[in-house]
Amino acid sequence: MSERMSKAVINGLLIGGTAVAVFPLLWMLSVSFMVPGEASSLPPPLWPSRPTLGNYHELFARAGMGRYLLNSLLVSSVITVLSLAFNLMAGYAFAKLRFAGRERVFQALLGGLVIPAQVAMLPLFLLLKYLGLVNSYAGVVAPAMATIFGIFLVRQYARGIPDDLIEAARIDGAGEWRIFVQIIMPLLTPIMVTLAIFTFLTAWNDFMWPLIVLTGQEHYTLPIALASLSREHVQDSELMMAGSVVTVLPVLVLFLALQRYYLQGLLLGSVKG
Repeated sequence: MSERMSKAVINGLLIGGTAVAVFPLLWMLSVSFMVPGEASSLPPPLWPSRPTLGNYHELFARAGMGRYLLNSLLVSSVITVLSLAFNLMAGYAFAKLRFAGRERVFQALLGGLVIPAQVAMLPLFLLLKYLGLVNSYAGVVAPAMATIFGIFLVRQYARGIPDDLIEAARIDGAGEWRIFVQIIMPLLTPIMVTLAIFTFLTAWNDFMWPLIVLTGQEHYTLPIALASLSREHVQDSELMMAGSVVTVLPVLVLFLALQRYYLQGLLLGSVKG
């Protein structure tokens, strides 16, 4: 097979794979503009015969989707900011600061990666209940303030920072906090963007933990609200698709806008150290 034919076959397979992946999202968007009951007809239509914004009006005017959207934005933003702060400091400490038991503690953290998250949910819930954090945003935010993956990612990237740079700053009289803020953090910008995007996406799409901790409907985030809405409108496919678009669109736009930095940070972090 010639090189030209090989490229054509590969490009065709890539285009076909992209179409298979994108088609459900496009159909979801199309159904969200259909009138009630239109998507249930056979065969299912690909495009709305009479496009309408009625489903979105129903979501925000009657179903309270605006409140759930703000809840998700608040929780995801707070988790992202706090997680960045703790993960950056911990990752830098494991990479560049010398203290007793550093390697053993880090190895113990890596061992925690093999433990399924579901195993820790019951003891974590009981601990939060004892602290009085159930049915509060603090109960959702606290367990996500630092992650093993985030610490590992920052550590691997920070190990590539020259030790001579840090030692020169110490000789000039800079304290550890000043070194971290003025020298290290600017150098960690690529991995900071990567970790911020990853953390925000994870927090935004998280369903299980907020479902366990948040018992009051006024605290619901978008995934929980959408699942609750589906029980009440199980036959209303158009309304559910509109809710799915509201849930997916913000993070999809965010990822597409920043995917270059996201992938760059992942690739750089994988080769550092």
